Amino acid sequence: MKRVVVTGVGAITPVGNNAADFWQAIQDGVCGITKVTRFDTSDLKTQIAGEVKDFDPTKFIDKKEARKMDRFTQYAVVAADEAIKSSGLDMEKEDPWRVGVITGSGIGGITTLEEQHSTLLERGPGRISPFFIPMMIGNIAPAQIAIKHNLRGINENVVTACASGTNAIGDAFRHIQYGSNDVVIAGGCEAALSKLAFAGFCNMKAMSTRNDDPQTASRPFDAERDGFVLSEGAGFVVLEELEHAKARGANIICEMVGYGATDDAYHITSPIPGGEGGAKAMELAIKDAGVEPSQITYINAHGTSTKYNDQFETEAIKKVFGESAKDVMVSSTKSMTGHLLGAAGGVEAIICALAIRDGFVPATINYKNPDPDCDLDIVPNEGRKTEVKYAMSNSLGFGGHNATIVFKKYED
Repeated sequence: MKRVVVTGVGAITPVGNNAADFWQAIQDGVCGITKVTRFDTSDLKTQIAGEVKDFDPTKFIDKKEARKMDRFTQYAVVAADEAIKSSGLDMEKEDPWRVGVITGSGIGGITTLEEQHSTLLERGPGRISPFFIPMMIGNIAPAQIAIKHNLRGINENVVTACASGTNAIGDAFRHIQYGSNDVVIAGGCEAALSKLAFAGFCNMKAMSTRNDDPQTASRPFDAERDGFVLSEGAGFVVLEELEHAKARGANIICEMVGYGATDDAYHITSPIPGGEGGAKAMELAIKDAGVEPSQITYINAHGTSTKYNDQFETEAIKKVFGESAKDVMVSSTKSMTGHLLGAAGGVEAIICALAIRDGFVPATINYKNPDPDCDLDIVPNEGRKTEVKYAMSNSLGFGGHNATIVFKKYED
């Protein structure tokens, strides 16, 4: 099996529109959650979100082309472009059949769907855009990235709800390990801040209603957590076969060494009590990495700020780590970014990679009230400068999807 390294990162998030600004904000404990500005929320129970701010797609994409893309695709194209540039890859020197793209998007172009449905009702079928279908479908994001950079290897979009981005990175890892691709740009993209999606999540009673205090609404593992905060954006990493990266003198950020994926087979939205499915995904990823649980320095938890997710994920970590569960640092950066759904795994993979590179474990901010059911070291409120040899990221999605990936400090 071939070794796989991370050589580039790119991000569009509620706390930064490039990877450097995003990572600095995460280290500084900045929260990107504000009142919703995209649509009228006066008749909704939740009125806050993690919006991407000051994003002008035409600074990166031809104006005519940008109009043919839903926001989730715009985010994907821009974040993937940054990741490729930061990796130093010269695509004109690459075999295009050996470079692929795998994205994760759980919802895809729902804003386009909502807008076009309104057009249908108000103006009739003749006014529906001929670009409606290709703007809406989830696989258009990797296709647009491929078209821009002439990438002809594996190209697909993973749809596993909030596990999508992590599954995408895990699948890309396997394609390089098995030798079918030399490079895969992988991650997640999501732009579900439409009134339709918002109303659906509100009526599930899944989101926080702390409308009067957006900055502290996302409070994972806190006893008074009351739901997740919906966010948007994209996060991509460039995964590369080690010898390929070394041959071109690439700057190696870290090594990817493990991937595990399971399903709870329990409920359409609730995680299984006790977190058995998530625990198994972690076990598989750690075994794949060839290490013991006690060697993991840091876990970027799924940590959604919902009652059951945080409790059951805590129980899952205890199952896997045993006595060492009290020693591993576990934080939820969703306390800062909110929940980017299918893009969450992408931006959180970047956090793990940069935590290893820079020796910094980010905090779980907004932690005020200890919950005895969530009694791990959640790195409350302030991040820590410390060596990170192995970092792990968990993503758990509706439908019981569980995905875990493991990164390692690179050693030749």
